[in-house]
Amino acid sequence: MENLYAASSEHHNPSTSSTPCHPLSTRSASISAKKQKRIPLYQRSMSFDPNLLHNNGHSGFANGTSGALRETGVIEKLLASYGFIQCTERQARLFFHCSQYSGNLQDLKVGDDVEFEVSSDRRTGKPIAVKLLKVKPEILPEERITGQEVFYLTYTSEDVDGNVQLETGDKVSFSMETNKHTGAVNAHNIVLVKKKQGRCQGVVCAMKEAFGFIERGDLVKEIFFHYSEFKGNLDTLQPGDDVEFTIKERNGKEVATEVKLLPQGTVIFEDVSIEQFDGTVTKIIPKVSSKTQTDPLPGRIKVNFAISKELPFGDKDTRSKVTLLEGDHVRFNISTDRRDKLERATNIEILTDSFDVTEESRELDVLSAQRNHAIRIKKLPKGTVSFHTQSEQRYFGVVEKEAAGSISKSTSPAKSKEKDSEEGVIAYDEAGIKMTVPYHIKELEGCPIPQLGDKIEFSICEVKRTGLQSAVSIKILNRSPNTKRLVGYVAALKDNFGFIETSQHDQEIFFHYSEFSGDVDELEVGDAVEYNSSKGKGNKVSAEKVAKITTVNDPSDEVYPTVYTGKVLRPLRSVDPQQAEYQGLVEVTEEGSEKGEVYPFGIISLANKTDCLQKGETIKFQLCTVTQTGQKLAYNATTLRRGTVDCVKDQFGFINYEVGDGKKLFFRVNEVLDGVELQPGDEVEFSVILNQRTGKCSACNVFRVSEGQKLVAAPRPDRLVHRLKSITLDDASAPKLVVVRQPKGPDNTKGFTVERKIRQAGVID
Repeated sequence: MENLYAASSEHHNPSTSSTPCHPLSTRSASISAKKQKRIPLYQRSMSFDPNLLHNNGHSGFANGTSGALRETGVIEKLLASYGFIQCTERQARLFFHCSQYSGNLQDLKVGDDVEFEVSSDRRTGKPIAVKLLKVKPEILPEERITGQEVFYLTYTSEDVDGNVQLETGDKVSFSMETNKHTGAVNAHNIVLVKKKQGRCQGVVCAMKEAFGFIERGDLVKEIFFHYSEFKGNLDTLQPGDDVEFTIKERNGKEVATEVKLLPQGTVIFEDVSIEQFDGTVTKIIPKVSSKTQTDPLPGRIKVNFAISKELPFGDKDTRSKVTLLEGDHVRFNISTDRRDKLERATNIEILTDSFDVTEESRELDVLSAQRNHAIRIKKLPKGTVSFHTQSEQRYFGVVEKEAAGSISKSTSPAKSKEKDSEEGVIAYDEAGIKMTVPYHIKELEGCPIPQLGDKIEFSICEVKRTGLQSAVSIKILNRSPNTKRLVGYVAALKDNFGFIETSQHDQEIFFHYSEFSGDVDELEVGDAVEYNSSKGKGNKVSAEKVAKITTVNDPSDEVYPTVYTGKVLRPLRSVDPQQAEYQGLVEVTEEGSEKGEVYPFGIISLANKTDCLQKGETIKFQLCTVTQTGQKLAYNATTLRRGTVDCVKDQFGFINYEVGDGKKLFFRVNEVLDGVELQPGDEVEFSVILNQRTGKCSACNVFRVSEGQKLVAAPRPDRLVHRLKSITLDDASAPKLVVVRQPKGPDNTKGFTVERKIRQAGVID
């Protein structure tokens, strides 16, 4: 290793030099070639010794002067004690030490132009810059430029005149300076001309696929904006929303940027007068707008102020959307635009005296789908318009032809399968002359369907347009003796058909909803009806012309007061469709003379017609005698059902009670009486109902009789306690726990918030 040492160089007077020589000459022969031991790397210093500059005892010139070999460059990097210069005239990057700068080092900064000499480092032999001088940049005489954005120029705070803080968008004037060495152009002597415009407000008036338009609140003008400039959720932005934005110029056009949503009602374009004014329409809005029509307010209203003036109006200014005609008297408010002070008429209402002045003909009608075009429509009170006239006189007549059809008003597709209505005929006398008038089933007033020969009472209705007459408000006075109408009780209701229990209570008859004269939705199980019996395909009996009635020979007229306790031997066929017999059977089980007696029962026998008596259930009932057959029938039957609650979910639960094939009975929480909150184990009483359409049973009218025992955690068996006490950590036969999946909480932690403590084997807390 060689030791580095300093060799003194002879310095000459630069004024005496004449012939230059290259400063990067080879090393002087005065440097000792003797090899010395090198200084270790960790002992080397970054300090710079000017005496180590190697110029072979000479200056840059033969006579010792160096002025002609000075170069120029730009400070590229500047650290605490050294830096680097980028040469201007050649591709070179030179090291320099700060001690070689002849000036205040605090004024030197990156980018400054400097002049220097080139020498070489004695230790490395590499060229370095010495004798640095700062060169003042030359400012080219140029014309001052005023503009907002011509091209991008760099500047510093020192280049701004005055104590002014510039912001993006400010308009300024400045001078340009070009560094002749680097070619860099900078802004200099910057003067503020105009501050940027503040935030503007407006209303979104149109939205396209990727852009939209805003109606400005300060000018009667629309401005473009791109969706990328909206600061928020674009899905929530809709036409009519209030926004604020900044105006910038792009490609010579103003656009809205930094668009933000404002609370609704922030932007107000116009002021509407509280006072209302009267005027006359002088120009109407064209029905079909032409291509040459550019006025958004084409209508005109003349108002008589101190000086008469005409106010414009548009399509959206009429409050009732009525078609205005020239000469109409109207009442309106005046709206004044805040931006350009334009006045227009708004909230326009036509006055009733307009129709008297214009003498136009008015018609009464109801809204309907028709080809004629109605204008200037005015709503009237309901019932004002009538297409018929009904006579106040009541007529009496006899049915000559029966009407067919249904008067069902149900909208249910499952129940309203109606066949085409066929009108009937009624004969009556008027001034000794026999007259006939047609009628329809829908004109009956809560009475059964009239049969041939029935005497009825009715009114006559006449259609104004055609003059056709028909019978309405029909009531049956007397039935014809030849009419054979049967009476029964609704036993079951399905999707679009049902069954009727006969008056003898021993069988059921099928009927279709289309044969029912009335609203099927109002028909319930147990209702009394009358019907005609007919035979259809396969010689099967069915009911037709079914009508609901209120007064029948009810068996309750001959009810015995004694109450019996019995057991259901056979349910109704509606409960068990597999059995051949319709009637159910009940056996008396209480002690007495009637014990063991068996009595039939039907749908009319149930106190709750929707109740579903199951085989084997205990009931209480009375007896009655059927008037037509003299047979004794169970009547007013009620059940005595008890069970325990198995479980309760959110809105439903199950009771331990066997019904049919199921051992648990479903119930809804809203069926629990008194709003009691049931718990598993509670003893309850309830009724069982059968869903006629699904065939499934459920509990209703659930009443809690007593509370069940509260469940208490059973103690651990002695064998398990003994086993836990005998387990040790070294027991290889002890049960082992294998972690299948680590726990994880909703916040992605392990889920444990309480510090776990180590448990000792065989110790129970």
